[in-house]
Amino acid sequence: MRSLFSFAKSVLYLFPGLQHTYCRSAYCGMSMKEKAKTTLKRYDIGRKFSHLSSLPKASVLIPLFVRNGELHVLMTVRSIELKNSGGQVCFPGGKCEPKDHDEIDTALREAREEIGLPPDKVEVIGRLVPVISKAGMLVTPVMAFIEETFQAQPSPDEVSDVFTVPLHYFINPARHTAQAIPGLPGRLHFFTYEEPKTGKSYLIWGLTATLALLVAVLALGKKPRFDVVFDVEDPLPFFESSLTKRYLRGKL
Repeated sequence: MRSLFSFAKSVLYLFPGLQHTYCRSAYCGMSMKEKAKTTLKRYDIGRKFSHLSSLPKASVLIPLFVRNGELHVLMTVRSIELKNSGGQVCFPGGKCEPKDHDEIDTALREAREEIGLPPDKVEVIGRLVPVISKAGMLVTPVMAFIEETFQAQPSPDEVSDVFTVPLHYFINPARHTAQAIPGLPGRLHFFTYEEPKTGKSYLIWGLTATLALLVAVLALGKKPRFDVVFDVEDPLPFFESSLTKRYLRGKL
């Protein structure tokens, strides 16, 4: 068996085209979840920007799951009673606390507090490039998979509603609009989503819409059918450049 395995390796080494075909076939044999995990892990920036400390820090969890053969993402509606972004659609998340070890800890703790998501039921994939929110916070997006069967238990003080959206929705122009905002790179994205079962309509915009759009492009490997400012083949340089410019500008 060992000699057969060595022979196979030699053939793949001598004929790179076969190696590409083999790897592509292996990828095709993966489940949708495994494909998405493999793809998204390539964009994990780890602790690359964890040293930035002049801004208050926060994290959001981007909870993905597979339903009926499609990737979905879970979102929340913040309580109207909250002072900041009350009534707006967001990902579970919030400010870093001293007891949090890192950005991932913050995202998991906030998700548990807001929607009752147990940390041990979350499969963390990695961190995306942080973004600076309109409130001046350094927000780290944490990508993760959760179980399809998860039933949210929202904290009424923080969350008024929880819903899920097929990820492909964020690359489809049907319910998408965009608006140029002075001082911001690119345009502000808006998506209107109507939940089929309840008929409820949700407006997803701003930072949340941008992160949903980015994860959809990365996980699905498809270009949105509308203009975006980042390179869909390699989006991270744009977000790293934007972070660096805004961060440095804030220190001047």
